[in-house]
Amino acid sequence: MFLEVEQNQNFEGSYFMRFKELGPPRRVSHVKFYDRNSQGEWCLVTGWCDNADQPICPAYAQRVEDSGAGSAFIVFGGNWGIRLKLESNTNNWNIEDANQWGEGYLSLGEERDLRFV
Repeated sequence: MFLEVEQNQNFEGSYFMRFKELGPPRRVSHVKFYDRNSQGEWCLVTGWCDNADQPICPAYAQRVEDSGAGSAFIVFGGNWGIRLKLESNTNNWNIEDANQWGEGYLSLGEERDLRFV
């Protein structure tokens, strides 16, 4: 699996990474995000791409080999990464919304931190 995220308005960094796949990609709707709260917060997740008319695209989780933990789930979306918002946030997806944020991708160690579509 190759993961490429360009530097963009959704995410300031850029990535080109390679992972050894341990399973197929599966569409995901929610992730448990730990960066803001050590207990984790359920967030909606979507992919984000460079299409100005329709930047929203599916987000996927795929089990990959991880040198430290044995395996992990990579959550990825479009060429502009993924976009997250708290599960309680009912606003439409919008790159200008300060209550939403972008990431290049996420690496999660446990399947219980994912909700599949």
